[in-house]
Amino acid sequence: MASSVFNSNGSSPSIPVIKIEGLTVYHGRYAAIEDVSFELMPGSSSAIVGPNGSGKSTLVQAILDLLPRSSGTVQIFGRPLNRLGKLRHQIGYMPQNFIFDRSFPISVGELVGLGWVGAREQKKAAIVQALRRVSGFHLRDQAIGTLSGGELKRILLAYCLVMPRKLLILDEAFAGVDAQGEAEFFELLNDLKNEENWTILQVSHDLDMVNRHCDHVLCLNRRLICTGQPAIALSQENLLDTYGPAFSRYHHDH
Repeated sequence: MASSVFNSNGSSPSIPVIKIEGLTVYHGRYAAIEDVSFELMPGSSSAIVGPNGSGKSTLVQAILDLLPRSSGTVQIFGRPLNRLGKLRHQIGYMPQNFIFDRSFPISVGELVGLGWVGAREQKKAAIVQALRRVSGFHLRDQAIGTLSGGELKRILLAYCLVMPRKLLILDEAFAGVDAQGEAEFFELLNDLKNEENWTILQVSHDLDMVNRHCDHVLCLNRRLICTGQPAIALSQENLLDTYGPAFSRYHHDH
């Protein structure tokens, strides 16, 4: 069983934000992920990388209890998923594809407000503050169906910001965003992480961005191939073990 424990400064606090042990998920008879174990400590910024079909999104969805686990355990904030209670509000999630009816009559401000679970009289101020922090206040009255891909990502980040969070999970958050927009979003995410002291777990195809902005990397191809700091985990040898012979072409495309 491959296992790893890490945080942003190399220390070992007693309670991991996420603790995974022996996680296996089947899609029918096919094992999408097998026997995955790792821990994320407070303040770490970690990326899951691997080829298409390697189980990255499956892993994230199983951590969030969006997919049933075949075996293994998941703990968040030191508790099993079925005992999180109100701690669930401290988790922010940005899915790979935010699918919605673009004609649905909801404004940006209303969408961000859906993330608010506090007192009603504080909601408006919280929405304004969240939108300002992602430079999206000018979009507050705009229909969500009119947003560009990059604008929508910022608004979804504001949705995560409207309540205090401790853990942010992103599944290919930059899909559909051009290179400049991706770089700007990564910088914004990094700034907010430092301000909020978030623990971040993200799925990413952009190895260069991961190398620059993440503390640790999990290389996944159904099983956890390796983990470690980017300089180690993203070595040519480890990437070949993770991606296989197609790695050089894959890396060139991204």
